[in-house]
Amino acid sequence: MSGVAPWIAAQAQRLLAQRGHALLLQGPSGLGQYTLALALARAWLCEQPSPAGACGACESCHAIEVRTHADLAVLMPETAMMALGWPLSEKAQAEIDDKKRKPSREIRIEAMRDAIEFAQRTSGRGRGKVVLVYPAERMNAFTANALLKTLEEPPGDARFVLASEAAHQLLPTIRSRCMAHTMAWPGEPDAVRWLQEQGVAATDVAPLLRAAGGRPEDALAYSRAGIDARRWAALPQAMARGDVGAIAGWTPAQAVDGLLKLCHDLMAAGCGAAPRFFEAKDLPPAPSQAALGGWSRELAATFRTVEHPFNAGLLFEALVSRARSALHSGLNR
Repeated sequence: MSGVAPWIAAQAQRLLAQRGHALLLQGPSGLGQYTLALALARAWLCEQPSPAGACGACESCHAIEVRTHADLAVLMPETAMMALGWPLSEKAQAEIDDKKRKPSREIRIEAMRDAIEFAQRTSGRGRGKVVLVYPAERMNAFTANALLKTLEEPPGDARFVLASEAAHQLLPTIRSRCMAHTMAWPGEPDAVRWLQEQGVAATDVAPLLRAAGGRPEDALAYSRAGIDARRWAALPQAMARGDVGAIAGWTPAQAVDGLLKLCHDLMAAGCGAAPRFFEAKDLPPAPSQAALGGWSRELAATFRTVEHPFNAGLLFEALVSRARSALHSGLNR
């Protein structure tokens, strides 16, 4: 399975040997749920598959590569589809182009109804049909309930692969209708090698992998956002100074995630434990546990709404101001 990380290829090979019409790939972000889901869809629809997966050379594989396969339906929030290069429906694209609405951050009920109708049609290439849902936790209650009946009584040649980074948010009735697969964590040598193959500088690989908690795709996302080892190491002291420029170019989600990790490591340091995401030498003096606890709760609340269309500049200023306040509150001397 060329071009796919070795730990993803190994999981795909195991899953292809199993039966079942609905599969749920679950685990934290950065482990490759979407990549694995797409690899499975390629193999299921491939005209010349092998036990290792899709051939990568047939018309079916090419059609998936150019996002035009007639037997593959991709269900994602419109923001994710646009980011990953999947075309929207003509109606949805027209509404967005005409400024009637913004791209949805949830999987819309209209898209789910279209996918259910798609699953009931005859396969165009004779290899069955596949519905890929990612991130599955972005289905709201109405969208998830619309899928239940089809998951329980699927058309004969349709398969469903749901990929989630927060499977606990799915309806229990959705989870119970799927064969669950928990994503494997790659070994550090594989992750390091893969990140270097993706163009991450050798000096940045280990620090970014640490910053991402060992999740290689999250480490790659940091690198592509312009976050290198130097910027990551400088973050704690920059927050203590109130330097908003330290998070310039980050997404709001990356900024809040970085501050949550800083808060975690300061809590650990305050209890005499080793930090997980930063080097101990890069951390400022640990504030009181009470101050860190309050800051952590505020950051967690912010993270739940971080994708709302806030003014990013104002949000960053508020985040950094609160960080500076927390880092200077009740310092343990």
